[in-house]
Amino acid sequence: MKNFWVRTASATVYAILFLGSIYSGRLLGNAVAGTVILTAFALFVAIGCTFEFYRLVGKQGATPSRWLGYLMAAFVTAVLSLINLPVSGGVVGNVVMCLFILGIFVGTPLAIALQLWKHSERPFADAMYTLLPVLYIALPMGLMSALHYDYNVLVMCIIMVWVNDCFAYMGGSLVGKHKMWPRHSPGKTWEGTAIGVVAAVLVGVFIGPLFVTPMGWYDWAVLGFVCGVIGTLGDLSESMLKRSVDVKDSGNIMPGHGGFLDRFDSLLFILPVVAAYCFLLK
Repeated sequence: MKNFWVRTASATVYAILFLGSIYSGRLLGNAVAGTVILTAFALFVAIGCTFEFYRLVGKQGATPSRWLGYLMAAFVTAVLSLINLPVSGGVVGNVVMCLFILGIFVGTPLAIALQLWKHSERPFADAMYTLLPVLYIALPMGLMSALHYDYNVLVMCIIMVWVNDCFAYMGGSLVGKHKMWPRHSPGKTWEGTAIGVVAAVLVGVFIGPLFVTPMGWYDWAVLGFVCGVIGTLGDLSESMLKRSVDVKDSGNIMPGHGGFLDRFDSLLFILPVVAAYCFLLK
């Protein structure tokens, strides 16, 4: 019972911080301030996820250039969050893309060149470990802030991920028989996963249209499917990383729930797809 209350309390704090960051602009009546607050939250999560990633791969013997990885992760997250900054003119978007490209094309050769001063037996592998969090973590978190222009889409995606997780767990517990990927996630079953995806789609179709957005029910069906299927792949991928170093949780930032990667593994895979879909609809 004590563990239940610990998990509940930490989940409540997490929800308040996350949703409070998303709705901060509306609560303050200032869209620019809201973007800044959500970006600060995204930066906090991005650096936390990057720290956990480096700690996990370090158990495999990898020696990434951590300071460069943190710098690039922070830079990419902050820059991408400016895409939809509510200020006049389309110049901002062009500047953002130029800075993003510049950061990637400067950081990549630098990550490789730094290996010249190390004594790694796998210099290019370590350089890639340095850069991977930029694509795996910083890019999605930056795009989360970029989606700030539409609170409803972002919040609905979080709801659909939560519904998918809950129904996949319940469905797997009740009727699950066929293991999905026993090597990386022994508890996941094909039956539970299918139930979770269907639940996410239904929530999108029936609840999504209640929000004021330019999306129709079919758009919400697509996003529900994305949250169910792509989110599951994100969860499995993070489980694969943890299994490879024989750890249960990526960290302990949330008592009873694990670390940053444990909480954001699905969203890290989902957000780029959702952002691309929303930008195409604009």
